[in-house]
Amino acid sequence: MKKCVFAGTFDPFTVGHADTVEKCLRLFDETLIAVAENKRKSCLFTAQQRAEMISSAYKDDPRVSVKIWDGLIADLLKEENTPFYVRGVRNAADFEYETADFYASRDFNGEMITLYLPAEQNNLHISSTLVKNCISFGKPFQSYVPARVYDYMIRTIGEKNHV
Repeated sequence: MKKCVFAGTFDPFTVGHADTVEKCLRLFDETLIAVAENKRKSCLFTAQQRAEMISSAYKDDPRVSVKIWDGLIADLLKEENTPFYVRGVRNAADFEYETADFYASRDFNGEMITLYLPAEQNNLHISSTLVKNCISFGKPFQSYVPARVYDYMIRTIGEKNHV
């Protein structure tokens, strides 16, 4: 069984992220989505909420699991006994950032194999920041997130009285 790890902050999880997961499932038997606790970012949703929203999107697919991770991805790969780390890239800036991160991570896990999966053209403009901006300005964002994620977000945001 081949497994990969796809990690990110996912605040929130978008259709671009979902597209990357679908590509992972065509390449691997199992995909672990690691919800990163990035202390440098100010998140709208807690790590637990982000994990729950992603889990809701894949609740019917046993090939996908979700885990909150607060450490180096190089260490997570060792813990999960897989060298495969998948990164979605939208543009040259994403590629440059991911490549720098790759070389730094290889210092900690020489077995690591990173795969870059380009975003589909219709998703190039979609980002978690775009979704948060839509929420902030009261604009529709349903087409930017998977349906179950949207439902989760509306329930959660409604509870916070942000809409």
